[in-house]
Amino acid sequence: MGGPHHRESLVLRVSITDRCQLRCRYCLPEEGITLLPAENILRYEDIAVLVRHLQADFELTKVRITGGEPLVRRDVDRLVRMLAELGIPDLALTTNGQLLEEFAPILKRAGLHRVNVSLDSLNPETFAALSRGGALAHTVAGIRRAREVGLTPVKVNTVVVRGVNDGEAVALVNFALADDIEVRFIELMPLGEAERLFAASHVPAAEIQAQLAAVFRIEAIPDRPGETSRSYRITDDGGRQGIVGFVNPCTQPFCCDCRRLRLTSDGQLVGCLADGESVPIRSLLRQPGGPDTAALRAAVAAALGAKQRRRGLLRQDRMATIGG
Repeated sequence: MGGPHHRESLVLRVSITDRCQLRCRYCLPEEGITLLPAENILRYEDIAVLVRHLQADFELTKVRITGGEPLVRRDVDRLVRMLAELGIPDLALTTNGQLLEEFAPILKRAGLHRVNVSLDSLNPETFAALSRGGALAHTVAGIRRAREVGLTPVKVNTVVVRGVNDGEAVALVNFALADDIEVRFIELMPLGEAERLFAASHVPAAEIQAQLAAVFRIEAIPDRPGETSRSYRITDDGGRQGIVGFVNPCTQPFCCDCRRLRLTSDGQLVGCLADGESVPIRSLLRQPGGPDTAALRAAVAAALGAKQRRRGLLRQDRMATIGG
């Protein structure tokens, strides 16, 4: 642990549910998954205990609320309010956008700073097929409502799948430029449901960059330590400018300075997607009188210590169960 004058930075990604109303092809099987019993799911108070502990030992720069789909969990704004009161510098939420039009003003009032929204296609049929049931109109309305209430910068995430949406990069950037949002193209990873799709469906980020470079002017933005997305400033012929990001875990791994921890909805700390280990902490967070600080500190150290032990993505979990 760093001393009081030089603390290590840390980012926490918190899954609050394994439930989702969609069944995206790269995330969940069509029939869904066996859901965790309600008593195994972390309470909002448990999450706040961990966040306060991490703030004491690290420079906790960002907390991102994820799922499953976090907006299907009851009273999610209560958790947002609890975390906002702890003074998180960057408090964000990732959503599929289907309920965002309703929830955006609620989340803003609770203290959320911004949202990331999954948007894999601008074609309604392709969107529905990839998400297995999602309505493009609902997600687009949610994105625009989020902008209106100030959950900015709004970022949209596109998982690129060969033969499905790999020809939509230019259209997605034009959409982003018109609506003053950022778009991030994410490489398919061989995890969970995507493992069986990977060989035939993986699209290296360089292919998408080449598509965009043929239409737009692209200028790299210097990387910031710990960032998973490589960002570029993009300009069209009319002078409109925006930011495009590429998350390339397979072709350009960002392991060397990764400072991210994941907390699963049932209380497992995950330090690395390239390692199969998890550290259970639910019982530590629920101890009467508060957690054993030394034991919790040891658990966090164990999760962080799992980083970069092995190469290759070894986890068998579905992304919905570990927070994306």
